[in-house]
Amino acid sequence: MEIAVYAAEAEREQDHWWFVGRRRLFAAEMARAGVSRDAAVLDVGTGTGSNLRMLQDLGYTRVTGLDESDEAIRFCASKGLGGVRKGDICAMPFADAGFDFVLATDVIEHVDDDRRAAAEILRVLRPGGRALITVPAFQSLWGLQDRQSHHKRRYRKRALREVLQAGGMRVERSYYFNYLLFVPIWLARRAIDLFGVTVESENQINNPLVNRLLSCVFACDVSTAPFLHPPFGVSILAVIKK
Repeated sequence: MEIAVYAAEAEREQDHWWFVGRRRLFAAEMARAGVSRDAAVLDVGTGTGSNLRMLQDLGYTRVTGLDESDEAIRFCASKGLGGVRKGDICAMPFADAGFDFVLATDVIEHVDDDRRAAAEILRVLRPGGRALITVPAFQSLWGLQDRQSHHKRRYRKRALREVLQAGGMRVERSYYFNYLLFVPIWLARRAIDLFGVTVESENQINNPLVNRLLSCVFACDVSTAPFLHPPFGVSILAVIKK
């Protein structure tokens, strides 16, 4: 990602509606999967530490982070969110079967070979271990954030399942989320492109009132999406088992 995107994310991830809602969703999925507090957890593509913050708040103590960006690692360290190793998701510097649970949230869309990334996630999981993977959905939503974040693609649910299964994963469940804001986000991205709006990150298009409103909407969204399985959404979540 652009350095400016890391800086914008680092400044806002603690209380921005998008990051807060995602952490709520991920925590619920980890509880559903029965991930114990002493599990060995890997967060791949830590960014500026949103998932590390969640794991710390939930009381997980055996947590390892991985990111290929020195800038991301520096931000995590500055916020006291634990040690993060430098490395590539397609060639992770870990032994086989070293982790009980892997988080790879909004990561594999950044790499050329997403099937190799999926295979690497499977390799570092212990037998019976699980991974939670999220990706951006629907190519029609392609916009400024994708370009600034250096995304290679957006996915449909079926295409994501094919990538994960090709890597040897067994997909337990998958669904779209952030479906309630799908149309507003599509319209906003088309307007940004149409009028040539330039910001370092879409996360900067926010204020306290908007943040409170969208926090309520997104809280409803992530509470219902796992059960409603809507036919569309801004993102896809998949839980896989080795």
